[in-house]
Amino acid sequence: MSPLCSVLAELASPGIAYSPFYMTISAEEPVIDLHSDDYFMKRALDEALRAYQQGEVPVGAVIVSDGQVIARGYNQVEMLKDATAHAEMLSLTAAQEAVGDWRLTDCDLYVTKEPCPMCAGAIVHCRVRRVIFGCPSAKDGAAGGGFVNLLQNPALNHSCDVSHGVLAQDCAALLRRFFQEARHKQKQTDLPQDDT
Repeated sequence: MSPLCSVLAELASPGIAYSPFYMTISAEEPVIDLHSDDYFMKRALDEALRAYQQGEVPVGAVIVSDGQVIARGYNQVEMLKDATAHAEMLSLTAAQEAVGDWRLTDCDLYVTKEPCPMCAGAIVHCRVRRVIFGCPSAKDGAAGGGFVNLLQNPALNHSCDVSHGVLAQDCAALLRRFFQEARHKQKQTDLPQDDT
């Protein structure tokens, strides 16, 4: 089984089969609410899987306005050779283009991992209404699950509503798998070569 199939199998909840671009629901599953946090976080997970497929840290984001996804993004730091090409930054830029304004006051951002300080700063400047993240990031999280909460800092000009823990296990499982595989690859390249 390919690494991606393993990740998809690991992420699948009972009765739900993941695919990077669509999902199917078994007959036992209730009809999904197309405006729920779970639904939109699954769309963000689709983006994270795209990053995973391209060897990027698997973080994905979607921006929603009036119940519709208006922008999406996934980490592309390595591909673009740009340290700022985080999923949140790319989706914010796409959303600004979609609405024709830098202010995203009627928009909600769904992201699989807690935003870093750079992304949190951009989110505040764009005046995003609500941020929903999957798993926390203790080392660099800046949305209340890590070391600081820039999204609700009273000293800043804007404050976002924040929800966390939406599909947290699925989001964390994908990140864990990626870093386990990266460590394994590193160990393989560190092994001495047999010249005989």
